[in-house]
Amino acid sequence: MTAYAHLHWRSADGLALHARDYAGKADRAPVVCIHGLTRNARDFEDLAPSIVGTTGRRVIAVDVRGRGASERAHDPMTYNPGMYAADIMALLDDQAIGRAAFIGTSMGGLIMMTLALMRPDAIAAAVLNDVGPEIATEGLARIAGYVGISAEVADWAGAADYVKAGNGAVFPHYGDADWDRMARRTFREEGGRPVLDYDPDIAVPIRAADPAAPAPDLWPLFGALVAGRPALLIRGATSDILSADIAARMRGAAAHMTYAEVPGVGHAPMLDESEAFDAIVALLRAAD
Repeated sequence: MTAYAHLHWRSADGLALHARDYAGKADRAPVVCIHGLTRNARDFEDLAPSIVGTTGRRVIAVDVRGRGASERAHDPMTYNPGMYAADIMALLDDQAIGRAAFIGTSMGGLIMMTLALMRPDAIAAAVLNDVGPEIATEGLARIAGYVGISAEVADWAGAADYVKAGNGAVFPHYGDADWDRMARRTFREEGGRPVLDYDPDIAVPIRAADPAAPAPDLWPLFGALVAGRPALLIRGATSDILSADIAARMRGAAAHMTYAEVPGVGHAPMLDESEAFDAIVALLRAAD
């Protein structure tokens, strides 16, 4: 595995935030990877060194506030895309990064869309991994059923069983070693036992939302993200978050956007699949 450095910076409201920093060529725009709702930077531990080795670009894999090694928020209502995007802007400022290519998985893609409104010039290229301006209702229901709920597991074997129970349909080809590895990306050890590696209060804003209120219209944000720059949409073929219909409408709205579908995988591809990785490399080369 390619070595990485620990990168630390502070948010506007004073949180200590963390990312994994994989060194690359200083004369190339770096790649910033942003994970999904309950995930962390470890999701990119295969993708990041592969990008460095293939393209020479520096890769920064972020722990969004409340996840991984980033500090938990003092106010749980700051767990929202606007604040997450502000945290990314603070990272760019701290590292004197004017422009970067961005890869966003699920929630990470929503953060990218928000960033496109807040600081559009920062985005040199955009990869949306299994997310769009609409979320399929079945996927929303599934997320509401688990986010913020503790997992009572006694050991790493139990943690592996936990992630398998929740993701067996997403990755039907996984074996025991794969589930163990996913468990170690999902949990951390605390008091001698694995615990989920995110603040359960990330669910507070979700539960505070009025279920009767109409969903926000994110299509203008999607348009802002893909306008005038190389863009790629990746979809898991059995995804319950990004339906085939939503993906088709996104492609119709952005004719220049390239597309890759990962067969036999749901929400969300890990991006080490050949279909996804090859498309990412092609996009990064187009952004040169």
